[in-house]
Amino acid sequence: MSKPFMFEKPLGMRDTLPQLYDTKKNVRVDMEEEIARWGYQSIQTPTLEYYETVGVASAILDQQLFKLLDQQGNTLVLRPDMTAPIARLVASSLKEKAFPLRLSYHTNLYRAQQKEGGRAAEFQQIGVELIGDGTASADGEVIALMIAALKKAGLKDFQVAIGHIGYVNALLLDVVGNEERANTLRRYLYEKNYVGYRQHVKSLSLSSIDKSRLLSLLKLRGGSEKISEAKELIQTAEGEKALSDLSKIWDVLESYGVTEHLKIDLNLVMHMSYYTGVVFEGYGSRLGVPLSSGGRYDELLEKFNRPSQATGFGIRLDLLVEAIGAKGEDPSQTCIIFSNERRKEAIALAVEKREAGEAVVLQDLSGVEDMDEFSEQFAEVVYCIGKAKKEDGQ
Repeated sequence: MSKPFMFEKPLGMRDTLPQLYDTKKNVRVDMEEEIARWGYQSIQTPTLEYYETVGVASAILDQQLFKLLDQQGNTLVLRPDMTAPIARLVASSLKEKAFPLRLSYHTNLYRAQQKEGGRAAEFQQIGVELIGDGTASADGEVIALMIAALKKAGLKDFQVAIGHIGYVNALLLDVVGNEERANTLRRYLYEKNYVGYRQHVKSLSLSSIDKSRLLSLLKLRGGSEKISEAKELIQTAEGEKALSDLSKIWDVLESYGVTEHLKIDLNLVMHMSYYTGVVFEGYGSRLGVPLSSGGRYDELLEKFNRPSQATGFGIRLDLLVEAIGAKGEDPSQTCIIFSNERRKEAIALAVEKREAGEAVVLQDLSGVEDMDEFSEQFAEVVYCIGKAKKEDGQ
């Protein structure tokens, strides 16, 4: 009788088989090489962090955190994102380094899922953080780099939506008057529940003009001309500054020559509450969910006592591979099957082939039950069997 859960995995956890593993590795290496060429240095942080610091600062919902206790009774979390751990690192181990800092990472992240969610609770993410630069050039750089990395990975048909959380916040607060009412509307936008947003706006006790302003927000999706249209809805200095920032970033991205992949989306709201400026999401044509995202966060590092402006992005490796449509292939391997008396000869041949760059499997003849079925796994099979010096192919 089998033990309970012997073949089951915890909710949201997945196995990665050899073909998919190799595909993801190749995509990751290509992107890491591109990111390094832009001057970003790789770092790594612990899988476990303290809940009271990184866990709280991460802005991930508390019910999505994997928590455990250490031997001293401290609450730990499996890292749910990389922005907060990097903020801790910048304020501690890198506190003597001058700004700006360009850091990159590749790591596994962990977010607990509800039973009905069907999402990965552990996933790989590759990304960058540009810390200590508050200019439009910095925002444009990370967006252009994300596009370059996606192209390098082999993604051809994709689009990046760019918005500004400062504009959304300014418009909603100006119209509805308080954070609680604004949060309700932001939630609809985050969930992309535009039908619910419209119905909620129509139910509010507002003038027809204010209702029209809120509903017109949903129309601010398209080319750069939407920035000019957005100016007609806003009446506050905060909103005007947000649009000015966005216009400058668009100019930077035009200089990079990447606007063919861009669209303005001024009702874009992210799940991370620490974003303060431009926000963006990348979409592949094969997916209905974002495969990458990022934005400006100028207040997070203050929580770690090293105030600084910062911006960055993260790319979900599993979603990217799905968007590319890469299926993976069995690796090209040579198998040398040997009998006991020709073991040394087989090993010497394997060393020679490996030094030449081939992938070689050594297999004792006595360990193979079905030779035909076993041989089908390899591009080439070399037999070292019997007492003769050379009987390859016999």
